[in-house]
Amino acid sequence: MKRTLPLLLIITAITIALAGCGTPSPGTGGPGTGGPGTGGSGAGGSGVAPRGGGGSAGAEGAVVKADSTAAVFRGSIATGRDTVRKRVRYSWRPGCPVGPVELRLLLVDYWGFDGRVHRGELIVHRDHARRILVVFGKLFKARYPVQRLRPVDAYRADDDRSMAANNTSGFNCRRVSGSSSWSEHAFGRAIDLNPLRNPYVTRGGRVSPPAGRPYANRARRAAGMIHGGDTVVRAFAAAGWRWGGNWSGSRDYQHFSATGR
Repeated sequence: MKRTLPLLLIITAITIALAGCGTPSPGTGGPGTGGPGTGGSGAGGSGVAPRGGGGSAGAEGAVVKADSTAAVFRGSIATGRDTVRKRVRYSWRPGCPVGPVELRLLLVDYWGFDGRVHRGELIVHRDHARRILVVFGKLFKARYPVQRLRPVDAYRADDDRSMAANNTSGFNCRRVSGSSSWSEHAFGRAIDLNPLRNPYVTRGGRVSPPAGRPYANRARRAAGMIHGGDTVVRAFAAAGWRWGGNWSGSRDYQHFSATGR
């Protein structure tokens, strides 16, 4: 027995050592392997691959990534001489406060109302492009849903049509409704987010878009609605942008801008 005991201890030690060299458990894939839950970028990565829609345009700077439960956010700033110009044929004209050369096209992933990841496009001023890219990375990570994300040119620069489609958009060379002053959208420093679910409500009770009336009641909770202090408001605030839902009098729940106007 005295001779057998050391032999048994040696065999036990070898067995334990071999077990420690076995197959890694799920979710522990090493660098570049893209094991489940890692969002790795290797050939076997389980993260969602980059979505289409970027066309032939290049990308400016590094891709911003934000891990989520089942997907990896991919966003970039498109470059190319005519990249923006082709997308502002209706929303820009000579005499606007900024020209196409001062604007940038963002290509970003977003969660749709259908629970799937989509690729969208947004045009903003070049001075704010990188910060807004980070904002959309945060919204993606929080799984905040967006119904549509297309330049307003998709609606021939008709803001009413864009809002009625619950389309999120940025640049649009237009005046403030009922005014001769330029809208912040005309400078590329404002974004309207899910406008049907976050309508503009005047002090007198007029709602725009009209189909957004059910969502004028801000006590309601529904996908895509924005509420004070939530993830959306905080993400824009971190970029220095303010929310129209905090205005006094008339309130623009869809509206975020760099100037607060």
